[in-house]
Amino acid sequence: MTFQAIVLLALGLAMDATAVAAARGLAAPRLRARDVALVAALFGGFQALMPLIGWFVGQGVGPLIERWHHWVVFVLLGAIGAKMLWEAREAADESDIRSDRDVFDLRVMLLLAVATSIDALGVGVTLPLLRAPLLLSVVTIGVVTAALSVLGLYAGRRFGSALGRKLDVVGGLVLIGLGARTLLEHFHRA
Repeated sequence: MTFQAIVLLALGLAMDATAVAAARGLAAPRLRARDVALVAALFGGFQALMPLIGWFVGQGVGPLIERWHHWVVFVLLGAIGAKMLWEAREAADESDIRSDRDVFDLRVMLLLAVATSIDALGVGVTLPLLRAPLLLSVVTIGVVTAALSVLGLYAGRRFGSALGRKLDVVGGLVLIGLGARTLLEHFHRA
């Protein structure tokens, strides 16, 4: 797997977290440095941790499915991408804009970080099948997610909720595209 493909994968995975960060920015009465650091650390950290866990699962399962790995990657990435597209259809109503409640409550942020990184667990399973370098993949996914989440936070604060669902659509399409590319490359080599 090339570095460019890893970056594309990271971009696709980061869209859920970026959309949620944008919604948090929309709902926040103000953004403090602590809030920005919390979003970057939790979203980037969990997005890096989940593929690491998935990697070890993939390492164990990989030899058993080596002959079919291109189909497994295609189905997993396609399903995760389709799930993101489906969820983008549903309007998540964050209409209590800029209330006085703490939208950066640690418990809420932890739940959001875990929820937005579940897809990365499934993607992590595919990384050893694609022979992606572990450290480079995990760090890239974490850094890209942290950076885009911070951008999403500020964009949500500035531009509002119209951003969220569009980011999920882009992320879903990227993951589906990567899965299809893996399948096509396999058939091209065969």
